[in-house]
Amino acid sequence: MSTRINLHQAMFGEARKTLLESAAFKVSAWVYPGGVLAVEVANSRGHVIVLPYQGQMIWSAVFDGCDLTMKNLFSQPRPSPTVIGTYGCFMFHSGLLRNGCPSPEDDHPLHGEMPCAAMDSAWLEVGEGEEGSFLRVGGEYEYVQGFGDRYRASPSVTLRADSGLFDIDMRVSNLAAKPMDLMYMAHMNYAYVEGGRFVEPLGLERVRLRTSVPAHVKPTPAWSAYMDQLALKPEQFQCLDQPELYDPEIVFFFDGVRADSTGHAHFLLSHADGAAFYTRYRPDQFEHAARWILHNPDQQVAAFVLPATCEPEGYRAESAKGYVRTLAAGAKAAFSVTTGYLSAEEQQALIR
Repeated sequence: MSTRINLHQAMFGEARKTLLESAAFKVSAWVYPGGVLAVEVANSRGHVIVLPYQGQMIWSAVFDGCDLTMKNLFSQPRPSPTVIGTYGCFMFHSGLLRNGCPSPEDDHPLHGEMPCAAMDSAWLEVGEGEEGSFLRVGGEYEYVQGFGDRYRASPSVTLRADSGLFDIDMRVSNLAAKPMDLMYMAHMNYAYVEGGRFVEPLGLERVRLRTSVPAHVKPTPAWSAYMDQLALKPEQFQCLDQPELYDPEIVFFFDGVRADSTGHAHFLLSHADGAAFYTRYRPDQFEHAARWILHNPDQQVAAFVLPATCEPEGYRAESAKGYVRTLAAGAKAAFSVTTGYLSAEEQQALIR
């Protein structure tokens, strides 16, 4: 059972306003000085800030006093038609018709049209489910082009009481009378953790280093030498202990990610103090996954797993690999990840 509260832009002002408060949750809303509307959904352990009308991007996430979000150049979210104009967020929905870094032969923006999409509607939902009380931010966006594609995207973020984990969901419906291309990545930009260790409790078949160099990457001699070394044995990269070599970025691809009896794969970035960042997802929804590491004075990120339907090398490259999914006329697709922060005790319990 749940109750939905529709959001309206008139609810948002310069001063922070409480929209909902209960024993388990609190919701606040405001407008950043740059003009972007924001809603903070909080439980006893922390909060996430969602941009309800800008792609339902998650701007930041903090749990148990730990900031989960990459270090970036932006003091606030910026109004922008593309993600590159506001690339400081914790998570964005990458896709949906195009995804990844465009090659010179591609005509799509970095990570597609969805990250900063102007949402048609947004709402809050509060209720009780199988896992207890929950609070959700959701919305809808209809993409339509004359003589082109038409789809409905329905993203959401769900918090539960007293938990540092939250669900990120995306549902896509092809509203056109013809098939559409579908490329989607749950792009979670986690903070860089000095000395952090990568943990995949169930393992995977193979790790591959991305050897192509996107246009935004400017190699240095030291980086190129390190990449040559990593290409020979990419599985050696298990710990964040050489930040001087992680500029420019390093990207890995995962093959044969193993799932448990419920169909979920598990990835952790384990901290020296015993806590961890954590993500689980279903490989039957996301056939591919990547890892993105970058460390320089302006940007520091350890995106330890990025579940996706394809690799992030642009439409032409992914189409040539056969990795661009087709969604039939009238068909739907659903994606879900659970992610967030685990205390030391919670990480140990999960691994056991």
